[in-house]
Amino acid sequence: MIIESVFSPATPTPSDIDALVGLYDGAAQWMLRHGIDQWKPGGKDSAHFRRRIADGEVWLLRAADVPVGAYELWWDDEEAWGPQPPTAGYVHRLMTDRSAPRGTGRALLAHAEARIAHAGRATARLDCLSSNPRLRTYYEGAGYTVVGEEPAKTAADGSRYGVLLLEKRLRAASTAHSGTPRKRPRGAARP
Repeated sequence: MIIESVFSPATPTPSDIDALVGLYDGAAQWMLRHGIDQWKPGGKDSAHFRRRIADGEVWLLRAADVPVGAYELWWDDEEAWGPQPPTAGYVHRLMTDRSAPRGTGRALLAHAEARIAHAGRATARLDCLSSNPRLRTYYEGAGYTVVGEEPAKTAADGSRYGVLLLEKRLRAASTAHSGTPRKRPRGAARP
């Protein structure tokens, strides 16, 4: 049975914020159970997601009206990538519910890539923990290439950790797209 999936921009409503916090905490708990030292339950609270919604784009994926995945789309990321020309979009906090259908993570990445291309940017970028080879393999399987490393990114608690920097060149946006960005990124071409 095919379940209809729908992407929608997250809103600062309690239901969307609760869904985002729940997806994050669920992913963090799964990581801990599998020995992955990365996200921690409670590491991103409702205030974090409200800020990200106000600052840019946060997208939810629902299947049969149930949130099964989400991601944040940033238009710059100087902390990891340093100052860059406005030629890329940055995918953060790609999260899926563990009960989501196989391929949900790739659907989230494809949606983010379409948003980036529609904004007139030619590159999708993301980072992943240097000590997480499984995640690196996942992103490389999705067409991303490691282009560098930031060995001392600073966590919210002040600790330092290393991240691999990955990017993927995108095709030009077609006339069929995922919708118009709510906020045009700095330096992005007009649709």
